[in-house]
Amino acid sequence: MTWVEAVKARRPVPNGRSLILAVETSCDETAAAVVEDGTRVRSNIVSSQIPVHRRFGGVVPEVASRRHVEQITAVMAAALEDAAVRPDDLSAVAVTYGPGLAGALLVGLMAAKTFAWVYRLPLIGVHHIAGHVFAHRLAGGPDPPWVALVVSGGHTELIYVRDVNTFEILGRTRDDAAGEAFDKVARALGLPYPGGPQIDALASDGDPERFAFPRSFLEGDSLDFSFSGLKTAVLNLLGESRSRREPIRVEDVAASFQAAVVDVLVEKTARAARRHPGVPVVVAGGVAANRGLRRAIGRRAEEDGFSWSAPPGEFCTDNAAMIAAAAAPRVGRGWVHGLDLNAEAGLDLEDWAAGHGVVIFPREDPPVRRA
Repeated sequence: MTWVEAVKARRPVPNGRSLILAVETSCDETAAAVVEDGTRVRSNIVSSQIPVHRRFGGVVPEVASRRHVEQITAVMAAALEDAAVRPDDLSAVAVTYGPGLAGALLVGLMAAKTFAWVYRLPLIGVHHIAGHVFAHRLAGGPDPPWVALVVSGGHTELIYVRDVNTFEILGRTRDDAAGEAFDKVARALGLPYPGGPQIDALASDGDPERFAFPRSFLEGDSLDFSFSGLKTAVLNLLGESRSRREPIRVEDVAASFQAAVVDVLVEKTARAARRHPGVPVVVAGGVAANRGLRRAIGRRAEEDGFSWSAPPGEFCTDNAAMIAAAAAPRVGRGWVHGLDLNAEAGLDLEDWAAGHGVVIFPREDPPVRRA
């Protein structure tokens, strides 16, 4: 029996229940997890490369790919062992295939495809950002619709998630992502990689009003973001301080910079929430773990009367459990990918949600494909 025949012959997952092995290698974390029903985490293994890349001040793509090759087999085996499941117990294999670093994506994708082929399991390709959005389901968050703020090192986006397969981009960054700005400012301050947690820690001891850094809200009612001007303002301040030999408190710079980023993120999110009254707000991505952001959006939610949630810190940063959560709604519907699935470093979220590259094993109507 071929892989396609075996997958077609599999019984539909009863009542939407599923047990998914997921793999995530889009950047510098080698991760695998087993998740039941898209919400219950049976195991969540993450092998971090932070100590490796810290010496370079950021992620080196070739180094990241090589470390994924070294770790992926052991990480997947650990995920199965911790979950106390065998391959035959699984409903499907899920894997991130974009966006991300092409070489890093390929390592996880090839490992997942091989596993799916050997054990005759459906293969579910997942968009990395969709994983971040679905991460809050791992902590008991509500079903869609959602207004999602995704903030990470490579992404800053506002997304309206109408249902599990309909994603509408409301706004995105026009230059630097928020997390990227954090890392660049941290590097200028002489802080180790990754910079976000370092700035968050220093900000708690600083004065957020000491420096009047710009808040770029862009024109009109736009929900787009821009952080390059803010980053430049911080670099200019540091350069002037050094040229004049006038010391400044690093804590005050960190607090003022973080306040400027948070003000923009919260204001844009509140605008999006007003456009979709009654829809809960989901905050996701690595920067969602930032304490200043969580406090500020909590205050704004209370003032404006919208509900919001964010996953625990372990599910904000890159992990495979969130990939399984995003894959779960597709398993029972038979929306799977073929073994010819390839990595796509620039994968479009709306294309993915609409069924990009999906092989339909009809158990339910397929998603509507974009023209």
